[in-house]
Amino acid sequence: MTALHVVALLTARPGSEEKVRDALTVLVGHTREEEGCLTYELFESQAAPGTFVTVEEWTDSAALDAHMASPHIAAALEATAEALTGPPAIHPLTHV
Repeated sequence: MTALHVVALLTARPGSEEKVRDALTVLVGHTREEEGCLTYELFESQAAPGTFVTVEEWTDSAALDAHMASPHIAAALEATAEALTGPPAIHPLTHV
């Protein structure tokens, strides 16, 4: 079985970077404990501070769907609702 790779982009409103960083840091810990999570890393862009990127690897799309429906995703989205410039851009990837 081939793992599902995903990249997510989240951009903080100016002045809200710390709030977003804190919420995403909490999310990382919970996500790494999920069944089906193989890798979940959080980065902040050096070229565009306040732009956060998750690099993820899941066993399959069902594991990603369960993650997206989890209480800790809902909590992170609620905590950052006013702090983001828009909704997260979630990119499941296909090998080329």
